[in-house]
Parts: sequence; structure tokens; C-alpha cells
Amino acid sequence: MQTAKLLIVDDDPDVLLAARLLLKRHIGQVDIEKNPDKLPFLLGSTRYDAILLDMNFTRDVSSGKEGFDWLDRILDLDPTARVVLFTAYGDVEMAVRAIKAGAVDFVLKPWENQKLLEVIGTAIAGKNAAPGTLPPKKNAPSAFIAHSAAMRQIMDTVERVAPTEANILISGENGTGKDVLAREIHRLSLRHDKPFVAADLGALPDSLFESELFGHVKGAFTDARDDRAGRFEEAQGGTIFLDEIGNVGLAQQARLLTVLQQREVTRVGSNKPRPVDVRLLCATNAPLGTRVQERTFRQDLLYRINTIEIHLPPLRQRPDDIGPLAEHFLRRYRKQYNRPVGQISPELLSHLMAYAWPGNIRELQHALERAVILARGNVLTPDDFFFGTSPMAVQSGGALPGNSTLQLDEMERRLIQQAMQKHAGNITDVARELGLSRQALYRRMEKYGL
Repeated sequence: MQTAKLLIVDDDPDVLLAARLLLKRHIGQVDIEKNPDKLPFLLGSTRYDAILLDMNFTRDVSSGKEGFDWLDRILDLDPTARVVLFTAYGDVEMAVRAIKAGAVDFVLKPWENQKLLEVIGTAIAGKNAAPGTLPPKKNAPSAFIAHSAAMRQIMDTVERVAPTEANILISGENGTGKDVLAREIHRLSLRHDKPFVAADLGALPDSLFESELFGHVKGAFTDARDDRAGRFEEAQGGTIFLDEIGNVGLAQQARLLTVLQQREVTRVGSNKPRPVDVRLLCATNAPLGTRVQERTFRQDLLYRINTIEIHLPPLRQRPDDIGPLAEHFLRRYRKQYNRPVGQISPELLSHLMAYAWPGNIRELQHALERAVILARGNVLTPDDFFFGTSPMAVQSGGALPGNSTLQLDEMERRLIQQAMQKHAGNITDVARELGLSRQALYRRMEKYGL
């Protein structure tokens, strides 16, 4: 503890002072910061053993959304970061969300001194004792599961192109693991010890596109209280992953193309270009060739982003991966929820293999998570495997035992309600889980009066 470095980020000066006075007696270096926009700079200049991060800043006093957003940014900049979230509005549901989002623990204000010391001490100890969480290296274990012949062929391609600087476009249906494959490409690249920064373009409104990707200067617009680097600058020297690039409008496509061609960004409100050195990975579930013919996607941008294109087949076309994936998620959630479930019964495995999985790996993952939580015994059986089926699943005719034969609209309404409850109304998270754009989700919510 005496050689450790801790960063505390909170917009309340009294909280910063009180926490620092307590913790600096036990920890070698305790830095405090009121403005979370300075996190990229702080993390770029100092390697902290733990970060104590407030969940609610001035723009968002109680929902915790800003804290979750900054947690994502921190883990993009440093996947090994040990983040403890701090809030006065916490509850059990928010604590579970925080842990699932990548935090190591959760502390309520006002805190108990001994409890805060224990939590921070555990976080620091985990950082120092977990070599498996160091920045990914080529010889680190792969997080990408590929047992089928189709996926082994894809991994052969990945191993050949990852060490190059080629721009790669990853295509495939929602839930096929495009983001996981992007991280695997980064892991195998020559930039593996530099940042991997992801941006979900499908969740970015047009008004925030340039600020989020390219940054802004203080005073550029109403909420621009300080200078802020965009995702491209955060990824300097590493990899930037632009997810759902097919959702970008033509005006934003032109701005993005200029940045990729000139390899420099200009922050909103500034006229000073800043050079960027990044490796570009993109993903889409849209047929970009068709979009080019329809003139809704620029052909010159498509040429720029798909030097190499890798198509991920849907899970129904690679059934040999279903069993290993199910075992992987079983191990993960058994540990996460401290459940005694040890294996999947042969009967259930046959059902999983026969099911069409319209939501692909994401649907399988969430189904296993629910099954582990609700399991009655040590072995998962078909009786434990009840989950809300999407409309696509109904159309596929591959429903699992235990699913209700509901009308299509009613089933869709219930699925949205379940996702809304799970994500506490966070539209971006709900849309991502359901495989919808935000606009499509809003239309369905209006349709069902949600």
C-alpha cells in the first residue's frame, strides 16, 4: 500500500479532501481530480494501482450513467484498471451493474472508513497480484472461442493480418462477436501494448459525433467546460474500433474520411490539427455494398475501411461452437454469481445445438446467465433454461422447452420490458442487447406504450 498509487475522481471538493486525508495515511500516492474529462490525460501520464470513481457528476445527479460511461472509457484506455465506483445513490441493482460493467467493487457515501480502506486495499492487491490482467500480449490466452471449421479458418486469416497495419472491416449479424474479434486482432497486433479504444457509432447522435470522436476545446459549445480529447486521440499509438459504422450519416462519413486520409483530427472549436497514429478496425451488420449502390454510404470510405474484410457467420451456421461457448459462459457466471452449477446436461446440450439462436452469441450468453442464476441444482437441464424469446426466435421455429407460445407483439413487448428492467432504463444498453438501433427501439417503445 505504501508504494501504491491511487486516483480519486469526484466533483465534490469536500469528498475529495476527506477521502484523501483518510487514504494518504495508508497509500503512497493519492491524487485527486474534480473534472473527469481529464482522466485520459491522467491515465496517459501515470499508471494507477486503483481508481476511486464517482458515479454521478454535475450533469447527472442520481442515475449513475456518467459513472458507467467513464468506467467504459477508463477500461478502454487501460483494460487492467481496477476501478471502485463511489455513489450516494447506490442500491443492490446498481452494484450488480457496476461489477458486470467491469468495476471491482462499489462503495456508498457516506462511507465507513474501515470499509473504504478494505475495498481500496483489495483493489490494489488485485492489481499487483493478477499478471493475467496485464496489457494483452501475443502469447496471452485468447478470449476468442473458435472450434468450428469456419471459425478456425477465420482465425487463420486473423493471425496473418493482425500483425499488419491493414484496416479491417468485420461484418456479421448482431451478436456474432464482432467486438470480441476486434479485441483479438488488437491482441495479436504489434500495437498490443497500446490502447484499444472502442466507439459505438450506432449510439452516437449526430450532434455529438465530432466531439466524441475528435474532441473539443473549452467553450466550443454549452457543455464544453474544459478541453477534451476524442476517441482518436485516446487511441494514439494503438487501435480504434468503430462499431456499427453502417449507421453513420453521409455528413459524418465525409468528416471521418478526411480524418482517415489526413491522419489528423481537429477538435471542435479549434483550428489546430493534431496528428493521430491509430490502427483502424470497423464493424457493421449492414450490407455496405448495397448501401453504396443506394448512395447512403460513400464508396471511397468503404474502400478506406475494408482493406481486409472478415465476415463472422451466425451461430446457427457453426453449431460446433455452441457447446464450448456455453461451457465458457457457465464458468464465467458460476464464478460471478457464486452458484454451485457445475455442468450442462447432455439433454440440454442437444437442445442448445438444435436451437436457431437468432440473437447469436449474445443471446446464448444471456440465456446461460439467467439459467445459472435460476438453476435448481448442480447440473443445468432444459427445465432451468427459460428465457424471453425474441420475435426472430419465434419466426425461426426453434424455441426451447419451457417458452410460452405468446403472440408476436406481446412477446416483443415483454422482451423490451425485461431488457429495460435489466439495464435500469438505459436506452443504449437496451438497444445493444436487443440488437436494435436506438431509433428502432424508440419506435417499438412508442408502439407498446412503454
